[in-house]
Amino acid sequence: MKLLALRGATTCDEDTKAEIDAKTQALVTRMLERNDVDHDCLVSIIFTATDDLHSEFPAAAARALGLGDVPLICARELDITHGMARCIRVMMHFYGTMSRSELHHVYLEGARSLRDDLPE
Repeated sequence: MKLLALRGATTCDEDTKAEIDAKTQALVTRMLERNDVDHDCLVSIIFTATDDLHSEFPAAAARALGLGDVPLICARELDITHGMARCIRVMMHFYGTMSRSELHHVYLEGARSLRDDLPE
């Protein structure tokens, strides 16, 4: 087993607690399922959100999925002029046996355009 990092992102249609919870949970669930990551193999998850999202912590949405025992932290995404609006990004650290080339990074909603080089 080796330490791996998995990336993902999604966008929200509006800045509400319900929207941030739903989009974050969909993203984290898809990342775990698509890469067959077992809960006990998770090391930590870092969330960033753009300045236009402030109604909820994305980590709170992850805790609601049963990840309360995994170290989670939120940070502010850089406010870049041409950056994507209402965007939540994730970096998930976990132990696994796959190679980096076998990882399935997950980009949902409007964030798909951030990494259009990745297969669906």
